[in-house]
Amino acid sequence: MLQTPVRNVAPHKLILFAITVITVAMGIMIFIYPPSLFPDASHGFQVMRSMQMGGGFNSLVGPDQDDISKNVSQFLTWWSPGQYLVPYFIKSISGLNTGHATALAVTLLELSGLAGLYVFFKKIGFTSIIAAISLVFIACQQAFITPNIFYNGGEILLFGFEGWFLYGCIAIKKPGWQLLLFVFLSGLIGFFCKSSFVWIYASGLLCIWLRLSAINNKINVPRLVKNGIWLAIPAAIALACIYVFFLSKGDNPAATSAGLKFDWQTLGFPLGSPIISGFSIDEIMHGLLFPAFTPFLTPGHTIVVLLLMAALSLVLVACIMRYVPKNDYRLFLIIFYVVSVFFFSWAYLRQLNISYEGRHYRIVGLLIVPGIIYIIAKIKPVYQIVFGVLCAVLAFTNYSFFVKAYTFNKNVSARGNTGMAQEFIDQASLNYMMNLDKQNKNAVFVFVSPDLPLEIAHNRTITIEPPIVNESFDNDDYSYAGHAGPLYILLPANFTGAKAVMYQKFFPGYTNFSQQKLSDKYTLYSAK
Repeated sequence: MLQTPVRNVAPHKLILFAITVITVAMGIMIFIYPPSLFPDASHGFQVMRSMQMGGGFNSLVGPDQDDISKNVSQFLTWWSPGQYLVPYFIKSISGLNTGHATALAVTLLELSGLAGLYVFFKKIGFTSIIAAISLVFIACQQAFITPNIFYNGGEILLFGFEGWFLYGCIAIKKPGWQLLLFVFLSGLIGFFCKSSFVWIYASGLLCIWLRLSAINNKINVPRLVKNGIWLAIPAAIALACIYVFFLSKGDNPAATSAGLKFDWQTLGFPLGSPIISGFSIDEIMHGLLFPAFTPFLTPGHTIVVLLLMAALSLVLVACIMRYVPKNDYRLFLIIFYVVSVFFFSWAYLRQLNISYEGRHYRIVGLLIVPGIIYIIAKIKPVYQIVFGVLCAVLAFTNYSFFVKAYTFNKNVSARGNTGMAQEFIDQASLNYMMNLDKQNKNAVFVFVSPDLPLEIAHNRTITIEPPIVNESFDNDDYSYAGHAGPLYILLPANFTGAKAVMYQKFFPGYTNFSQQKLSDKYTLYSAK
């Protein structure tokens, strides 16, 4: 009797299959119970809502502060449009609601990002098994898990694209029409994903420029000039298109400087980005420098930890540069690291409106991974075990976060017309507000969170996020003059006394507010 020979499946294929199954499984879970929204993405989705209600492309339409009875249209340039246009496209062609379209977009982008990074790691010289294990480490990062809990817009779009961008940067071997097309299209697509792609774009083009201009690992000056022209022309056209057709149409607060100011974190945070981003330090601590919840450390201890991470990051990069014998990889790593340090240190020094968050450096945290895995594979088994335990702890911590947050989205968060998980309202209050929306055609709904206006389908909305506690503010920045239809202000129940009165005074054209407690957590203030 003949026996069919058993074929051994290559280990890297088993690893890739396992990662794909886990990613798809999470995708199925969030399709059933879609995620909530990060504030940045919420503002983008408000633009999508305006477009669905007849507004212009990428325009946020809402009540005019000078006369609430009128509308004003603002072309939104602070965030790139991909964060809402991708779910909007899926929604348009499939008939799915916003929540399901967003969940599907997240899963497709996660898979695209993993595939792009895998082919890039192999193309740049790593073996299939090193590339596959690198994906395991990346899948253990909290940045990989977060979009399945909170849709973070540009971050997940950029992850889905940047691996392919890196692959293109290493695959281009000589000047030609392929180079022109790649540079032009990658600039547009990258900016479509996230506006901060600009520094990644510059880093990638610098890698191409130096690679194509080297002969026997030495820069050839005539080639340098010639290739610089090849790269500059399509890049300039792409940037000109971005400016003329997008950036010039509105204001960008991120470009406004508050003057020069140097702190330890100005340079320390960018220098520490390989550790901070690569090992999910910022995400696990819910903000290393500016935590969203009760801080783990005192401000003084935080600076000490930050400087330690900066030192460890420098040592890590130095070790990779010395012990990983892959010239192209080392070129990419050092250029992206150095450019990120200069770009963000300069931005922080000028106090631009750019936050101290590890997510801005994610591509650096991705690039170091195969170098780390390569070095670990070469050292003594005892150190490999220690690293394996560290990875297991990282995976347990981050996937425990996923389970906890997903359970919250499933069992606690409210859901309305969009299908998205709404963290900042309970189901009873949301149902009441949606019924009010159906009963009115000329009302104005006021919320303190940018995700809640998405559930209002028939009336105008205003988002007034609470002023920072103990900081002075200009009342005119928050006030809406005039009078229109009924006004409904939904506030958390703990916004009592002076806080509630403050919100009412933001609308001087309305008086005699009535108060209605919708639940234990939310109160509605209304005026006709």
